[in-house]
Amino acid sequence: MIVDDEDFTKPMLLGYVRRDLLVTDGQVNQLEREMARFAHAEGFSMGSTYVEKPGTWPAAFEALVESVNRYDVTAIVLPSLLHFAVLGPDIKNIFERATDARVLVLDSP
Repeated sequence: MIVDDEDFTKPMLLGYVRRDLLVTDGQVNQLEREMARFAHAEGFSMGSTYVEKPGTWPAAFEALVESVNRYDVTAIVLPSLLHFAVLGPDIKNIFERATDARVLVLDSP
């Protein structure tokens, strides 16, 4: 697991991005920087961002769930709920119940 901010006193935050919802690879890099800023502002240490590439689903999602459970992660961050919505109806609630981790969103008010 890659950790950008090695303050182990803070809870870990992981990210999840669907690459097929973005236009360019540069947008992935920009979102990773925004997620790291969000983590810092919210009192988290930013861990890995799992990027689901076209044709690989559910590899990154499964790796995310495994990491959440293995490292007792209490929250993940998405660029928008659309990145989870394409996985199926009510996936946010299913994920939160299955992992006990909150789903946070960058674009939430």
